[in-house]
Amino acid sequence: MTRAPTRLEMLRSVTLTGLVQEEILHRIKTGELQAGAKLNEIDLAERLQTSRSPIREAFRALEEAGLLKLEKNRGVFIREISDTEAAELYQVRAGFDEMAGRLLAPRISDAQLQELRTMLDHLEASSIKGGVNRYFPLNIAFHDRVVEMAGNSVLLGMYRQVVNRMHLLRRRGFAAAGSSKVSHAEHRLILEALTTRDPDAAGQAMRQHVLSGYQRASSVRSAEEAAGG
Repeated sequence: MTRAPTRLEMLRSVTLTGLVQEEILHRIKTGELQAGAKLNEIDLAERLQTSRSPIREAFRALEEAGLLKLEKNRGVFIREISDTEAAELYQVRAGFDEMAGRLLAPRISDAQLQELRTMLDHLEASSIKGGVNRYFPLNIAFHDRVVEMAGNSVLLGMYRQVVNRMHLLRRRGFAAAGSSKVSHAEHRLILEALTTRDPDAAGQAMRQHVLSGYQRASSVRSAEEAAGG
């Protein structure tokens, strides 16, 4: 008769599953794993020094989150995002960002404004010295911090779920010539709007930045298709 797992064993399994999820998500964020890539259960178990059970649980959780695709008799793959789904993700994120800007503007402190200003300084410097691999995570961190400062935990959780799926878009838009310069200008407009404490101005600046990002990403996608054709 198989022994039922103890409470400690169950807790350890849940913890390991979470760690595996974070590792896979980290590798997606850094570009090490890209859409369409196949994941190897055995390799991950060896790399993370764990059994295969937490790996499988992590796969199932990430499939539910829309990041992985489990195909019977073929394996586990990083999901590919269709153009339609990409447009929908940008629409949802634009709404979340606008809400965050409206919530944050009336309550933002001088210390928080300075924190965001410092983050933008680092972000702009990284685009010159570090390239996209340095710029990309700092850009994510800036936007995440803005939403976090808005003080709505439900909004923050839903926002992060959407952004995690958007990582699968393979950084479209960041590769476009001059895109980082345009993005920097938009970031500064967001900061200026927050400085005025005007909810309408902050919300609109946040929303427009996301929609402009979608346009840049669409341009890159169109250029890729034209080159392939």
